[in-house]
Amino acid sequence: MKLLLVEDSLRLQRSLRIGLERSGFRVDVAGDGKAALEWASSSSYDIIVLDLMLPKLDGLSVLRALRANENPVHVLVLSARGTPSERIEGLQAGADDYLAKPFEFDELVARARALVRRKFACKQTVFEVGPYRFDTSRRTLTCEQREIQLTNSEFRVLEYLLMRRGQAVSKQALIDHFYRGSDRGSANAIEVCVHALRKKLRDRGQGDWIRTYRGVGYGIDA
Repeated sequence: MKLLLVEDSLRLQRSLRIGLERSGFRVDVAGDGKAALEWASSSSYDIIVLDLMLPKLDGLSVLRALRANENPVHVLVLSARGTPSERIEGLQAGADDYLAKPFEFDELVARARALVRRKFACKQTVFEVGPYRFDTSRRTLTCEQREIQLTNSEFRVLEYLLMRRGQAVSKQALIDHFYRGSDRGSANAIEVCVHALRKKLRDRGQGDWIRTYRGVGYGIDA
């Protein structure tokens, strides 16, 4: 899923970005509050991870501005300001969750994924399609208990389609979600990724359950 990380510490920025990308998120980074608002207004995110002590514009002001502009993005506050009154202030300003520093990285990922599921009104962490089992928390796809190895891009596309199960997802929506701001984004890149996914499904002899909506894009109906 697509995530905006707002953190001014370069060291923490780098380590969180690497970890979140390895966990399957597409990550953009802002180092101050004004940049965060610019990113949030120019792109659509599934979640924003927001520090509060930021230069140029503090995190609470960013949060209040997002809500004043009716931006519905889910916001996870990640801050060293972790007293009960500070957590209450953050939640009342419009945060969806609040995690105090220091924190366990696995808990951050779990909370972020929970907010993504809430966004799509989906409580599932495991999706089953025929003999296939797709576990978003473990980041695995198995068929009859045998694991199918997926690249990071294949995992993210499959997760995106499953979160929108029963809907037609346009190629442009996939490009905007995964490649905005990158010269790697094209309809061809999406087609190559979906083709590779389909081949891995067919190689298991269980058929292809990614549907093509001609002139639109892809979807999963099963």
